[in-house]
Amino acid sequence: MKKRIFALLLAGAMIFGLAACSNGDTKTSTTPDSQTSTTPDDGGATGGIAKEELKVGFVHVGDESDMGYTYNMVQGVKEMQENLGLSDDQIVTKYNVTEDDACADALNELLDAECDIIIATSFGFGPYVVQAARDNPEVQFCHLTGTDAASSGLSNLHNAFADIYQGRYLAGIVAGMKSLETGNNKLGYVGAYPYAEVISGYTAFYLGAKSVNPDVTMDVIYTNTWNDASLESQTAQALIDRGCGIVSQHSDSTGPATTAEAAGAFQVGYNSDMISAAPGASLISTRIDWGIYFTEAVQAMIDGTEIPADWCKGYGDGAVVMTALNEDIAAEGTAEALEKAEAGLADGSIQVFAGPLTGTNAAGDELNLAEGEAFVESDVAGGKTSAPYFDYIVDGITVVGEQ
Repeated sequence: MKKRIFALLLAGAMIFGLAACSNGDTKTSTTPDSQTSTTPDDGGATGGIAKEELKVGFVHVGDESDMGYTYNMVQGVKEMQENLGLSDDQIVTKYNVTEDDACADALNELLDAECDIIIATSFGFGPYVVQAARDNPEVQFCHLTGTDAASSGLSNLHNAFADIYQGRYLAGIVAGMKSLETGNNKLGYVGAYPYAEVISGYTAFYLGAKSVNPDVTMDVIYTNTWNDASLESQTAQALIDRGCGIVSQHSDSTGPATTAEAAGAFQVGYNSDMISAAPGASLISTRIDWGIYFTEAVQAMIDGTEIPADWCKGYGDGAVVMTALNEDIAAEGTAEALEKAEAGLADGSIQVFAGPLTGTNAAGDELNLAEGEAFVESDVAGGKTSAPYFDYIVDGITVVGEQ
């Protein structure tokens, strides 16, 4: 398989050519802002690759030790590997890759390793993945939580996410039931960045809590990083100091869980079951089962079928799952409330972003949903998108600021 290796240069560096050392072909090097397509786009269905010859590359922003985001991703990789019967040497992984030119280096190394499909698992990898796909039409690239595949014109570029807002809503119900029991109606949320993905998640969490406790309010503080256990702990403590009795998170570590336990508060997690880290505080978590997508995407490589430009599945598909409820500390009636809501999500009688609901986003756009109306996160003009795009701050949520 011929592959064109690219290098993403530091700002101000010049574009230059590299000579191939393996087959004499000339390789080109571009910046992520380049709009030049070096090869016609022919990267859709691949014609199929024998399973034993397939190589799959992964670029992760962290590693399993975070016990959160990357840990959950790696569980999905293991699930895919088991489902498809791939050997360890068919999986090539780059861990702890920062969202800068280090991503270019990681992608180049995976291309050098002759990976047939490369899956990049963090939003900030986007420009590098797009350029890699443009320069390497015979390789398939999947970017998780990305937004560029459908508009790029590249049939070898794919985005994927899941309707995690459904799991956030269910997790919010658990928090809302606990707030009724404790009599503390103030929730807190450790957010990574003020992106739609984060805003959508914490809004769904708040609305789930509000569905069982109409008096809840919620404070949000952004950390401006995906994974910093110390900063996440500090942020959780700041929220608890503001009177929040339950904290949740869109951040990667167990820091908020252990901080909540030490402070006598409660916590709802993300990406992994955090009960073992904080048995006296962690109520439940929600996560995406990435094994479903990884299996489908890699199976498509074997079958020679197209990978969707945008893949998005939800709770009813098993792509969004809940970890075990911590029965030792959950409020009485929580399991029953969860069961009822799960049935509503499954049959469509519950819409998470349902009116009456008002809010405003950073651009000044207003949301004004009347009773009976709903904002369906993954539907755009009759189509589907994998990227979350609900970005309104609704009544009852206060963005306190940043750490």
